[in-house]
Amino acid sequence: MNTEAGHLLVVDDNKVNRMLLEHHLRQQGHTIDSAVNGRQALDKLRSDSFDLVLLDIEMPEMDGYQVLSTMKQDNQLRHIPVIMVTAVDEIASAIRCIEMGAEDYLPKPFDPVLLRARIGASLEKKHLRDKERLYLKSLEREMEIGREIQAGFLPTDLPKVPGWEIAACFKAAREVAGDFYDAFLLLDGSLVCVIGDVCGKGVGAALFMTLCRSLIRATFTSDVFNRQDTHVLTTAERLHHVVSFTNNYIADTHGDANMFATVFIGTFNLQDGSVAYINCGHEPPLLLGKNGKLTSLPPSGPAIGIIPDADFSVQEIAMEAGNLLFAFTDGIPDALNMEGVSFGHERLLEIARKGDATPAEFLKNIEEQLVQFIGTADQFDDITMIAVKRESPPISNR
Repeated sequence: MNTEAGHLLVVDDNKVNRMLLEHHLRQQGHTIDSAVNGRQALDKLRSDSFDLVLLDIEMPEMDGYQVLSTMKQDNQLRHIPVIMVTAVDEIASAIRCIEMGAEDYLPKPFDPVLLRARIGASLEKKHLRDKERLYLKSLEREMEIGREIQAGFLPTDLPKVPGWEIAACFKAAREVAGDFYDAFLLLDGSLVCVIGDVCGKGVGAALFMTLCRSLIRATFTSDVFNRQDTHVLTTAERLHHVVSFTNNYIADTHGDANMFATVFIGTFNLQDGSVAYINCGHEPPLLLGKNGKLTSLPPSGPAIGIIPDADFSVQEIAMEAGNLLFAFTDGIPDALNMEGVSFGHERLLEIARKGDATPAEFLKNIEEQLVQFIGTADQFDDITMIAVKRESPPISNR
C-alpha cells in the first residue's frame, strides 16, 4: 500500500464521476467511501474517521459550499482537508472554496498524475498537522500537570486564629503563574504573610516562583529559629535574615538566570497587633484604618535576587482593632480593558477606601469590579491579593 494512503470520502451526485474517481483512488492504494449528496457526506464524516474529502461543488439539496462551510464551523471536522472537484470553467468557484478553507481543487475530467500529486500533497500536510496537534495536546497536558504541581506550592488552607481574619485571591493568567502568596504560623505564635511577583511569564516564572516561595517558607520555619539558644532572634532580626538569605542564595546561585521577584513579607504579632515587614520592591500594600484612612507601605529594599548582600530595612506598623492590611500584585492596577485603559491605582484606592468588610468580602468586591472592568479583554498578568484584618473586640454587655 502507498505510504501516503488514507481513508478518503468522495462526495458527488453524479454516479459516473463518482465511480471513475473511486476507481483511480483505489488503484493508488486508498480506502474509499462515498456519498451521493452533502447531507449524507456530513453524516458519514460525523460517524467515521476520514483523512481527506473530495467534494463536488454542484449538488442538489446541499451544495459543496454549504458542506464546506459546515465542516469549517465544526470543531471535529474543520481539520479534515477538502479538495474541491470542479469543472474546468468553474475555477472562480474553486478559488472561492479555497478562501473558505478548502485545501485544493481538482478539475474534471481527472488526470491520474495530477490526482495522485494533489491527493499526496494534501495527505502529507494533513499527517504533519495531525502530528502537530498531538504534540500540542501533549504540551497542554504537561502544562496542566505543571499547574497542578504549582498549585501545591500555594496554601490549601489559611491559618485560623482568634481575633484575626485572613483571605486570599489568586487568578493565574496562564496555565502556570509567576505570582505567589503564603500564610503560616510560627512556633512562637506569630503569623507570617507573603505575597510575591516574579518577573516574566510562563514556565520560567513558574519555576522561579516555586524557588522563592520554598526558600522563604523553609528559612522561616527551619530549626535555626526554633531551637533554644543563648540568643533568641527578635522578630525583626528573623525577618531580615529570611529576606537576606533568600536574596543572596538566588543572586549568587541563580544570578545568570536574570530572574528576580518583588516580595512583601509581614510578620504579625497576634497579641499586640504590631507588624514587622520588609517590602522588596513590591507594590506598596495598604493599611486601611478608620474612616477610610489609607496608609501605604512603600518598598524598604530592592527586589529579591538582583543584588547580592543588598540592604533591606525592616519597618514596623501597628494594626488597631478593625484595621485591614491589603497586599496585591501589579496584575490588578495594570489590568487593561478592551480600550487599552488600565485599572489603575486610583481606581483601586477608591474601592479600598469604601472597604469596611471581612477580608473575604473585601477581596471579592475588588475581584468583581476588576472582572467587570476587564470585560472581554484578555487577562495578561496574574492577579493575586491577600488581606489580613484585626477584628474589633466584642462589645461588653456591662
